[in-house]
Amino acid sequence: MKITKVDVFQINNPENPMWKPVLCRIYTDEGIYGDGEAAMAYGIGSTGAFGMVQDLSRLIIGMDPLDNEVIWNKLYKQTFWGQNGGCVFTAGMSAIDLALWDIRGKFFGVPVYKLLGGKRQDDLRTYASQLQFGWQPSMEAAYTTEDYVKYAKKAVSEGYDCIKIDFFTYKEDGSSYSDTERTTLLPPERLNIIAGRVEAVRNAIGPKVDLIIENHSFLDAQSSVQLGRAIEKYNIFYYEEPNTPDPVTAKYISGSLNFPIASGERIYTRWQYAKYFENASLQVIQPDLGTCGGITEVKKIADMAYTYDIAVQIHACGSPISTAAALQIECVIPNFVIHEHHIVNLCDFNKKLCKYDYQPVNGKFKVPDLPGLGNELSDFVINGEKVSIEGDKLFWSM
Repeated sequence: MKITKVDVFQINNPENPMWKPVLCRIYTDEGIYGDGEAAMAYGIGSTGAFGMVQDLSRLIIGMDPLDNEVIWNKLYKQTFWGQNGGCVFTAGMSAIDLALWDIRGKFFGVPVYKLLGGKRQDDLRTYASQLQFGWQPSMEAAYTTEDYVKYAKKAVSEGYDCIKIDFFTYKEDGSSYSDTERTTLLPPERLNIIAGRVEAVRNAIGPKVDLIIENHSFLDAQSSVQLGRAIEKYNIFYYEEPNTPDPVTAKYISGSLNFPIASGERIYTRWQYAKYFENASLQVIQPDLGTCGGITEVKKIADMAYTYDIAVQIHACGSPISTAAALQIECVIPNFVIHEHHIVNLCDFNKKLCKYDYQPVNGKFKVPDLPGLGNELSDFVINGEKVSIEGDKLFWSM
């Protein structure tokens, strides 16, 4: 079996101009195809990932799609910029790798989890993520204490026993906090506002619901420790991305607080993770299948973490392709802790990108049993604008 063509898509959504998923489909000479994603749909960089998938696709035409390890190492070792490359590079690798695993599962007629060693558990515990944008089929700013309480209680009423909120996104007037307002030592008034929001949500959801504090790396070592100490008494499940990822400052933060520290969305490849494992600075890692090399790499990272008794939550903020891929690996690894269900997965502008709309029930997720990843791109994507790489040629079609 040989790879014959790769189609690469960048989706522009009028409903949400900030959401620009980068997706791909790899075709073979046996009629089997696989879908993947470079999970840089938000923030700055999606256009770079769109180009990167195209560049890397040129290197795999004619190769056997079942040789995923051979292909992964070729992309990493023979491209000059691949080794310890940044997010755009590893996201491009991720899109290709996910599509190859999709092909592999379809070729053998089994879900990917069978090829990874078998499903250890179903009904994966799931948390409602990013409630500072509400909890409904659209994203909006939630910035009052009443907003946080309302959406927290709504998620809990749907069966979730864990939620995640970034309480430091919006000011009380709805504008965003700046980087200078989130870093160095926080003044008492600002610190009390954030801690007061956490307290209100904890009181609203009660002691039996876990609460994850999201920080998006907006804080620094000083402000994150300051805030962490102020909210420790509210029984925090874990403290996510407290500052710019760095193993030295992560060790300082972890040693200063009495709850688990999580990070990974901005850490790429096993070589970068190794430094965190060796100094025991993280208790939960969150590698993203769509940005750190795909399933081939994340399985290695999860196995490395297991040797250090570190839990794994796959970071999932992308199209339903990313969701399906995350479930395939989370059900296999022994150190799985919880699955992330981002609010974007409730929104129609994201749901329409794939054929199947998987949603958790009562805070638990079933793992897709279809061959491959368990989902595929919709006609909306396939019939839209794309760049096709075939042989040594590139075509743009609309």
